[in-house]
Amino acid sequence: MGEEATRKRKDDHLDLCATGDVEPAGNSTLLEYVRLVHCAMPEMAVEEVDLSTEFLGKKVRYPLLVTGMTGGTERAGVVNRDLALLAERHGLAFGVGSQRAMAENPALTETYAVRHVAPTVPLVGNIGLFQAVALGVDGVRKLADAIGADGMALHLNAGQELTQPEGDRDFRGGYQVVEGLVRTFGSRLLVKETGCGIGPEVARRLVDLGVQNLDVSGLGGTSWVRVEQLRAQGVQAQVGAEFSSWGIPTAAAIASVRRAVGPKPRLVASGGLRTGLEAAKVIALGADLAGMALPLFRAQQEGGLQGAERALEVILSGLRQAFVLTGSRNALELRRKPRVIMGQLKDWLEAL
Repeated sequence: MGEEATRKRKDDHLDLCATGDVEPAGNSTLLEYVRLVHCAMPEMAVEEVDLSTEFLGKKVRYPLLVTGMTGGTERAGVVNRDLALLAERHGLAFGVGSQRAMAENPALTETYAVRHVAPTVPLVGNIGLFQAVALGVDGVRKLADAIGADGMALHLNAGQELTQPEGDRDFRGGYQVVEGLVRTFGSRLLVKETGCGIGPEVARRLVDLGVQNLDVSGLGGTSWVRVEQLRAQGVQAQVGAEFSSWGIPTAAAIASVRRAVGPKPRLVASGGLRTGLEAAKVIALGADLAGMALPLFRAQQEGGLQGAERALEVILSGLRQAFVLTGSRNALELRRKPRVIMGQLKDWLEAL
């Protein structure tokens, strides 16, 4: 794919995510089937809630990752800088979108460069699995170094690629690529899906290869299959419509993966999270961090940095409130509290 085509695709993605129908109505995270149990007498103050955690060797004040979404155009650069500044102010982790565009044209590095506004955040670079094949381990390391990243996300997006007119069609050799990147990045590597979810079998195999950080990125939010379907024509558009609800719902992915890999790997749950209460639910199910992008991006597009700031404050307030109303001072206490799993989510967890 040429550099100009990549840049146009990036701006197309931003347009669609800002205003388009990228969240199919039938898709669900299944978090509505999780109920945290109310504690009528919490015996604690809001100030006692400690939401801090570690990610990529750094401490964050809140267990939130602004997940990688964009880069490669001037507009994308503004989004990255605004949301990275937000992460810096509030003590969150931050990820850039796919660095494929800057790999094709290093002059676009500045659209991913956020260290000058976010010097202390855990910063995650980003490249697709099969772009990593072409770049090689050294090429991927250079992408991380170029933006001062603390870690590198390797994203898996077979569903998106198959719907994308210019997408990849050969998905062989992926585990071998992961093995090489683990040797280079070690605990700084994050393997993530892009909205179709990671299931327990794949998660176990990745952890066996040495992967220490996983983002399950499940079904329920932005469908990148739907995004590409809206860009496609003909057969790909028709098949994309059929598969825009394909994937493992976020709640099912995080609960089943945590059960499969045990307590040690760091898990991020993203994919359709929109509120602080939903973030609390995925933490209760086993996530170390909750990942979000679209609600902050849309707030930024509508109201700039101030709009994103207001949206984040609502999310953080809801997260703190969920902890107080379950009588939980930290994530460990929340995971030990009772919760109710119902309906479709219960069915998924029995199947997985």
